[in-house]
Amino acid sequence: MNYGLLARVVRSGFVEGEHRGTAVALDPAGAVVAAVGDVTAPIFPRSSNKPMQAVAMLRAGLRLDGHLLALAASSHSGERYHQDGVARVLGAAGLTVDALRNTPDLPLDDVDRLAWQVAGRAPTAQAQNCSGKHAAMLATCVENDWPLDTYLDPAHPLQTAIAATVADLAGEVVAATGVDGCGAPVLAISTVGLARAFARVSTAPAGTPEARVAAAVRTHPEWLGGTGRDVTAVLRAVPGLVAKDGAEAVYAAALPDGRAVAVKVADGSDRARVQTLVALLRRLGVEEGADGVDGAALDALAHVPVLGHGREVGLVEVAF
Repeated sequence: MNYGLLARVVRSGFVEGEHRGTAVALDPAGAVVAAVGDVTAPIFPRSSNKPMQAVAMLRAGLRLDGHLLALAASSHSGERYHQDGVARVLGAAGLTVDALRNTPDLPLDDVDRLAWQVAGRAPTAQAQNCSGKHAAMLATCVENDWPLDTYLDPAHPLQTAIAATVADLAGEVVAATGVDGCGAPVLAISTVGLARAFARVSTAPAGTPEARVAAAVRTHPEWLGGTGRDVTAVLRAVPGLVAKDGAEAVYAAALPDGRAVAVKVADGSDRARVQTLVALLRRLGVEEGADGVDGAALDALAHVPVLGHGREVGLVEVAF
């Protein structure tokens, strides 16, 4: 894999380390404006694939909109309203949380996670951050009379439909299929294919599955992420943006006019992930005062301090 230099870790004026990876920015016509590393090589976008998976489920007949559709595309924090939403999606399909096959976990949200641990509660599938997607997958299976127990099998009709949609939106074949952290298939596409897919979702005509997902994400960012989550803050800072974070330091986003970005940090470090995303958006002209952009919020997200003895002695600095 040909990774390029994304960011440097600078402590007291000394370059202490580096983060490498791939990153790309596209103009409204889909032309590459900026690229770092081999952006045509396949990566696992992890949860950044979720908006495309949600599009696939809508194409297959899933009946969700608004905040519950945002939840279907989410890596939620496991807050009470997220878990209640999962139960609502399942209940509307005549199912209970027992039907979920995702990996049990504690909530991502720090407050809820601590309360969960203090209460001595065990991890559950409902609290795990992918349960919104899994609830929507099950609801899609009910709509189509597809088997429920095997919905995570890559050969299941649901998963083949999702793979076809991801390939369609990315404009390339799926290079590999793996098992994601939640147990669902994860599909490999390139960094530039990921950006193209987000552009397709963000610019789709009103009423299409892609446009419905875009509207849900834009309108309900707290359902896509949660309290204190950077993806929620990014969506609030840039009106009209469609964005999704993913494990192992993946991020993708697109604007309503088709400008799009995607990043994969090779070492999986989150400290270079948000900062690289913001730098790419700025390369595309996303700045304070442009269409209601909150530049101060983006500055705060992009500021990654290096600490020494409890005070800031350096920064993680974008290198491109």
